[in-house]
Amino acid sequence: MQKPETVQKSETGQEPETELPEGQSRAIAQAVREALARRRISRQTLADLARISVSTLEKALAGRRPFTLATTIRLEEALGQRLRNGAEPVSAAPETRHAPSELGSYSRESAAWLEGRYLTLRPSFGLADAVFAYRTEIAWDAASARLAFREAERSDAPFAQTGSVAVPNQSGMIYLVTNWQGQCRLAVLCRPTIHGEMFGLLTTLHAGRGTQLTPAAAPLALIPEASAGPDLSYGRVTSGMPAYADYRRRLGRVFEEGYGVLFG
Repeated sequence: MQKPETVQKSETGQEPETELPEGQSRAIAQAVREALARRRISRQTLADLARISVSTLEKALAGRRPFTLATTIRLEEALGQRLRNGAEPVSAAPETRHAPSELGSYSRESAAWLEGRYLTLRPSFGLADAVFAYRTEIAWDAASARLAFREAERSDAPFAQTGSVAVPNQSGMIYLVTNWQGQCRLAVLCRPTIHGEMFGLLTTLHAGRGTQLTPAAAPLALIPEASAGPDLSYGRVTSGMPAYADYRRRLGRVFEEGYGVLFG
């Protein structure tokens, strides 16, 4: 027997919210999980787009609390699909095909050449001379009308980043931007070479002793996986491993060929 529709206080405690029946909440949770898998976006990204807390989304998807009508409507707007009655479009409005002005106002077609999977290289923050390798995937996100990136194959998976791609006309640079509750990480990359490689600098936070975080900058290289060579590997790559010499050579290009500069 389904739980009857009830009313609860919102997270802010300012106004009541209508809880949806248990059966409907389960159906919505399944639809949201399928949408996340299909679009390859994280729960945090969806929560940000829907302007709800990730805690609210996690609890509803796990069945620890029902979806409310207000939360469901926000998720429908963020995903561009109806959740209460299957997966029909919310409206017949045409898909937005230009990124927001703060990301460069690029069109989907003009930035399609950036989409793909990239072997991503930077120095290891924990072991001298080692290279840290993982995957960065860039794809158009129709729900937010922008190129989005996500990291995968990281040996430190909890620290994998997702965010937006900015492609402004004026500087000619490409920016991978993470903004999580005001905490930012930024990669600045030069335009791809003829082989599709991108080189630049990463600015982030380095975890020191205990809970200490320290600003850090490092060279960064993104190599299309298709041209990464036969020794493609992820994780911490150290001297003596098959890919090490090639990875060090590629990272060295950042400063040797002027793709990035560190002043001190």
